[in-house]
Amino acid sequence: MHQPLVAQMHSFRYQPGRRPSRPRRGLPRRTLQGMEQVNPGPATPASGSGADPDPDAREGVTAEGETTPADQGSRPHDPRTPAALVELMSRDWDTTSTFPDHPHPAAPRYASRRRALSALFPGIHLVIPTGAPKVRANDTEYRFRPGSDHYWLTGHTEPGGVLLLRAGAEGHQATLYLEPRSDRSSPAFFTNARSGELWVGPRRGVPETAFLLGVECAPLDGLNGDVRGLGGPVLLLRGLDPEVDSLVSAPGDPSEERRLAEELSELRLVKDDHEILMLERAVEATVRGFEDVVRALPEAMEQGERVVEGVFNLRARVEGSDVGYETIAASGAHATILHWSRNDGQVRGGDLLLLDAGVEGDELYTADVTRTLPVSGRFTPDQRRLYELVHRAQEAAIAEVRPGAAFLDPHRAAMRVLAEGLEELGILPVSSDKALAEDLQAHRRYTLHGTSHMLGLDVHDCAQAREEEYRGGRLQPGHVLTVEPGLYLQPDDLTVPVGLRGIGIRIEDDVLVTEDGCRVLSRGLPTEPDELERWMAGLRGQDLQLRRPLA
Repeated sequence: MHQPLVAQMHSFRYQPGRRPSRPRRGLPRRTLQGMEQVNPGPATPASGSGADPDPDAREGVTAEGETTPADQGSRPHDPRTPAALVELMSRDWDTTSTFPDHPHPAAPRYASRRRALSALFPGIHLVIPTGAPKVRANDTEYRFRPGSDHYWLTGHTEPGGVLLLRAGAEGHQATLYLEPRSDRSSPAFFTNARSGELWVGPRRGVPETAFLLGVECAPLDGLNGDVRGLGGPVLLLRGLDPEVDSLVSAPGDPSEERRLAEELSELRLVKDDHEILMLERAVEATVRGFEDVVRALPEAMEQGERVVEGVFNLRARVEGSDVGYETIAASGAHATILHWSRNDGQVRGGDLLLLDAGVEGDELYTADVTRTLPVSGRFTPDQRRLYELVHRAQEAAIAEVRPGAAFLDPHRAAMRVLAEGLEELGILPVSSDKALAEDLQAHRRYTLHGTSHMLGLDVHDCAQAREEEYRGGRLQPGHVLTVEPGLYLQPDDLTVPVGLRGIGIRIEDDVLVTEDGCRVLSRGLPTEPDELERWMAGLRGQDLQLRRPLA
């Protein structure tokens, strides 16, 4: 008689720093997933946990011998699973492991960040979830992207994880709670469509994650009891995971939890050398994505904005995790819509194409770059006149980026140039000086948005930082921000000359504040109009080149 599947073990934690032993029989071999596999031998139960067989391990199987689809990650249309099939599926599997070969090189960096956060909240327990998968439609979900604060503190990328920092006399003890593997130790490995390994692939288990990330780890089902057993105040990074939100009562003063979000954002404002390297790589991939789009413009002129989006997004998946935000591929009058992302319009010769896009790298740092391209390869005189105005505004803004400058200095410089240009065009109803007054801001009918935002793990990074540390603060070395003035002359705006209506232009670069000034990370994409036209001409007629450059 064959032994049933092994029960998943949930009752203990795994300490970081030491690789736990695991059974090894036969010769290892490498699979497509990079997993090490060994032949377990004829008497070894099929399991990745190394646990002893449990004759009662029948998760997902009813007394009648069939699974209960609604409760075990099955869908209404899935077939029921007879006990005989469970018995068949319980045997003749190699032992598999998701252990990495070595700890994550950034593990000490994550630990240092946790210590920095701990120092800000003595005596207060902290709960930082990563979030749950988001539903796209019915029972399908978007590809999971971890919460930025959770990732910054742990490096953990899988859904459902929760970091608990227990306050003690000497700081905080960190424990990362996560889902164990849904491996051959339970029928869920083939019956659970949400987490079973035959459905979604193997995740890293609890001991594997502890070894990789250098943090104590525990199974997620122990979180409830551990959180409820905490003594003293508890602060939660709320709004990421409804189940975790329900475990922690909201404090009487909402500002207490708001402070946790604020402090995390402010800790992330200054990027370290590794973060800057990750941003540089994301920008370099983004530059190649823009080159891909220019090569594909003839096809886009036949098939429309969808080609632009699709070609850029292909580069993002080839070289990174994904796009950092919804790609804006706005041709013609669509360019006057700030966040046009339907990308279902036509791309016509003679129009401008505003492409606002960024590759999110494998470590989740994203670029955010915009270029406004003449589809034909050359600007018309009216287009060039407006483009040169926006270009001058961006140059003036970048010149203000340096340590000690106010965050708003680049914005003020760009708006001054744009307002004066609009006055020269006869568009402003008042002088540029009057238009720029705080109590009027008439130029904003045509400029609409701010010039800069912080950039990092999020495209609008560190958004919870306090006013005095961000928008009202001073630039520091290690800040990375966008500089992106724009001009948007709506097609129905009667204050704009007819020949200029329906033109939208934005030029956006990613800029690092250095010790003595700044460095434009995205300078690989030209912005000066003549140089831009030459760049486009050099790419026309080339085939798409998707080979990923060697690191």
